[in-house]
Amino acid sequence: MEETLKTSTEDIRIYAKALRLSHLRNNCGDIIHKAQIDKPSYLDFIMEILKAETASRQQNDLVRRMRQAKLPRNCDLDRFDFNHSAGITKPQLKQLRELVWLDQMYNLIFMGPAGTGKTFMAAGLVRDAVMRGYRAQFITMDSLINILRMKDMTSSAMSAYSGILKCNLIAIDDIMLMPMKKEESVAFFNLINALHEKASVIITTNKAPTEWVEVLQDEVLATALLDRLLFHCDVVKLVGSSYRMENRSGFLAKNKNKEDQ
Repeated sequence: MEETLKTSTEDIRIYAKALRLSHLRNNCGDIIHKAQIDKPSYLDFIMEILKAETASRQQNDLVRRMRQAKLPRNCDLDRFDFNHSAGITKPQLKQLRELVWLDQMYNLIFMGPAGTGKTFMAAGLVRDAVMRGYRAQFITMDSLINILRMKDMTSSAMSAYSGILKCNLIAIDDIMLMPMKKEESVAFFNLINALHEKASVIITTNKAPTEWVEVLQDEVLATALLDRLLFHCDVVKLVGSSYRMENRSGFLAKNKNKEDQ
């Protein structure tokens, strides 16, 4: 009897693998053991297997999309410090977190000095989108430029570029921070043009749109880029001092305090 059960269990694992039912394949023994104890009806037994398989797939999909999002650490918007950052209210952030703008393919621009929460909000909204089932990614402008520069030369860069084009939401951090070469500016415009009205884009920048011409070194290109980004867009202007500077911690200071104690 025990040998027959063992053989049947292995057969179930083989069929589960063929059907890509990973939860059933990996937990077959435990599922059968629980059923022998609980003695559910045939209908309830099948229902529990399907529910568990669905939950497992949803969790695996979330983990995969969260990994692809490439988020910085600690970007949960539940922890946003409204006492420090000025320019956005609790009701406004709550409205953004509902993601209606994402369904309507609107863009967002967070503009302001360093340390005022631009990156935190952009990454936090990407995190919210991933948790809600969207494909979203956070990327720095520097990393994006490198992908644009290398996409026709390496398969890894082309794969990264293709992944961006498949996103429902892409957040680009610190754009227009450094001057761009002509070919980089054109490649960046081509990406934004490809995403236009097919996905939402979040931009963080410390430069006003009027200053983008200087960075791109091309007034026509800057105008065309802004035309696509601002067509359906909300601009959030943040003000204040740097949160990181006010809350910085020093390694040497901590160790000195330990020595004094």
